[in-house]
Amino acid sequence: MSEESAPGAIQAARRSAGGHPYGILVVDDEAAILESLELTLGSDYRVLTATSGEAGLALLEREDVALVIADQVMPGMSGVEFLEKAIERNPRAIRILLTGYADIGSLARAINEGRIYRYIQKPWEPDEVRLEVRRALEAWALASENVKLAAALADANDRLRAENLYLRREVERRYGFDQILGSSPAMAKVFEVMEKVAETDATVLLSGETGTGKDLVARAIHYAGSRKDQRFVAQNCAALPDTLLESELFGHVRGAFTDAHRTKTGLFQEASAGTIFLDEVGELPLELQVKLLRVLQEGEVRKVGDNKPVKIDTRVVAATLRDLKEESAKGDFRDDLYYRLNVIEIKLPPLRERPGDIMLLAGHFVAKYARKFGKQPKSISSDAAAALLAYSWPGNIRELENVIERAMILEETGTIGISTLPILDAPARAPAQQGLSIKQAEEAMEKDLIKKALEKTNNNRTKAAALLEISHRALLYKIKSYGL
Repeated sequence: MSEESAPGAIQAARRSAGGHPYGILVVDDEAAILESLELTLGSDYRVLTATSGEAGLALLEREDVALVIADQVMPGMSGVEFLEKAIERNPRAIRILLTGYADIGSLARAINEGRIYRYIQKPWEPDEVRLEVRRALEAWALASENVKLAAALADANDRLRAENLYLRREVERRYGFDQILGSSPAMAKVFEVMEKVAETDATVLLSGETGTGKDLVARAIHYAGSRKDQRFVAQNCAALPDTLLESELFGHVRGAFTDAHRTKTGLFQEASAGTIFLDEVGELPLELQVKLLRVLQEGEVRKVGDNKPVKIDTRVVAATLRDLKEESAKGDFRDDLYYRLNVIEIKLPPLRERPGDIMLLAGHFVAKYARKFGKQPKSISSDAAAALLAYSWPGNIRELENVIERAMILEETGTIGISTLPILDAPARAPAQQGLSIKQAEEAMEKDLIKKALEKTNNNRTKAAALLEISHRALLYKIKSYGL
């Protein structure tokens, strides 16, 4: 069976491009050769002929040609010279050279300088010519498709870059300083320190109660600084067991432990040139505190199971609701790590210490959830506002947002009334009911909530921690602290 007739051996070239027959230019000074090739190919393709290189170049200027066939020996301009000039006019056209046996020596230059796809020796068989032309046009079609795909890929990459730029700007806007609301003197101090540290690479420690916005401040510092185009990676140090947390932060090599089926890059390395945010850093066990201290001191990480350190350039922003100075004095937190983390400390005030911001934040959340739920913004009644201002907000801004979201869902009128505020049923609603000590009122309320969570879960501390929305380690600490 011949190569041409073998099923699937050669894909038949499409006889047309875009609905029109392929254009083939044949250049030869012998009229008989031109006539022979026109008869051989004319039934399948659009054949153009020229008797000289100059005439062939003129045709290339105005005709759409996919394949050029030229005789090597012609008066004036040789076939190789013509094909070299043809490249300038139509670089994508496939080039085939006709040559006699006496011309074989000139083929090396023709192939190198004329970029010849094939050569056909005289005399030829019509079937041989058809086969070579078909192959050449298959190559042209494939190259054309590749050009289209490359153009489409370049266009997609341009659009992707534009979308990434848009998303980056949206993230910067979302986490900009102007998204952190507050006009109280306490927040003015926070903004002042944030602006100073944003353009530096200094390690920052954010301290404050749960719900005070430490995550938002960490992101704002990152996106206001020189690392804003690099990654911001966050990890809650209380969210994973100790063994998994070590692997998550520092990575591991394949075979380091039973389930280490592949090498894993840690978050510190992923955030290199960017920022890593270590939330609840006070929950780190002592052995991981040692490893974190080494990262801060030496600027390198070592994967679990590996003895080769990797250099990194990662800014660290840490957050804690604990008093790390007190923890280090008790031996529960390394004092050397505390001083490394506490280069710049930003203390986020609880909401009860910034009562002037409560209604500002409430109005912001009303507008936010009106957009989210497709509703009209609601006003807040005077008695509801009084309740919001009187409440001690143990859950701080996060609790206030949840309260407003609930009210936006339940309130059917245009005004949020006191009946839709769940804080009326909460213990220690107003500090006045607990005396004048905010700290005592907060501790009493926290102790009461922990007792109720433990009772509800039959003393299952893992489930109780989930109900209280704190880490298991934090719950154990509070149980011990309150003597429960």
